[in-house]
Amino acid sequence: MFSNSITKLFNIEFPIIQAGMVWASGWKLASAVSNAGALGLIGSGSMYPDVLREHIRKCKAATDKPFGVNVPLMYPDIDKHMQIIIEEDVKIVFTSAGNPKTWTGILKEKGITVAHVVSSSKFAKKAEDAGCDAVVAEGFEAGGHNGREETTTFVLIPAVRDAVKIPVIAAGGIATGRQMFAAMALGADGVQIGSRFVCSEEASSHLSFKQAVVKAEEGDTLLSMKKIVPVRLLKNHFFEEVKDAELRGATAEELHQLLGRGRAKRGMFEGNLDEGELEIGQSSILIHEIKPAAEIVKELWREFLEVKEKGINV
Repeated sequence: MFSNSITKLFNIEFPIIQAGMVWASGWKLASAVSNAGALGLIGSGSMYPDVLREHIRKCKAATDKPFGVNVPLMYPDIDKHMQIIIEEDVKIVFTSAGNPKTWTGILKEKGITVAHVVSSSKFAKKAEDAGCDAVVAEGFEAGGHNGREETTTFVLIPAVRDAVKIPVIAAGGIATGRQMFAAMALGADGVQIGSRFVCSEEASSHLSFKQAVVKAEEGDTLLSMKKIVPVRLLKNHFFEEVKDAELRGATAEELHQLLGRGRAKRGMFEGNLDEGELEIGQSSILIHEIKPAAEIVKELWREFLEVKEKGINV
């Protein structure tokens, strides 16, 4: 049995967290990951409050293991989301894209364990000072919304480890057990993985999107929309439109108009691979098949142990 600060903090078997991703991580994925011994997260960013409540209740019915909810603090209806989380007695919350001081104290008063996603050692320290129990240090290889610093995971993890005393979870570009071992050798206590779980059978993302991720090659994702919110996207017609707009010096307002409403849903959930926003990480090039979430967890841990058994300890 493996035990460290992350497995103890979340009461899980493996120090692996499935990221809370918009349009991909509902109750089916979260419960499957938790049942496999890792920590599943419901991604609330794409959910209306009543939908979030439904997913929490279904997740409770599907697993008796710990699970959590990821809440992007920049999204609307945050007050309603947090109230539902408290009412439904969710024990673990991962916050991102906002100031951790706003909600950490309130959540911890309710006995909730809180982790916050950061992109720099400066923000990691702020999260620790706000009372967070752990930080997710996410390098810019990650899919979806990214920090403006563009610091890679390989550099970010040791920097954050030196900056804080609380547990550090590595994220960004991690899709294999070998990478998990490397992250922990650099000072992480666990890993958060998104793109790999997008290509799970239980992910609510569209099959066409999953297949596009599996086919992705090196250089097929790039950071985009830096004038508004930097986001890593799989290249498609929409990406090229954004790229052309940025090259001609489009304003933030023009980019917002181009993005419009429902663009991410159109791509990742509805499977429109031309006009949709396709958020995925660089680790897509290491993902070669769609498989059950439990198999992904087992494979990650098996690969991790294979490296560990070579005589290197973390």
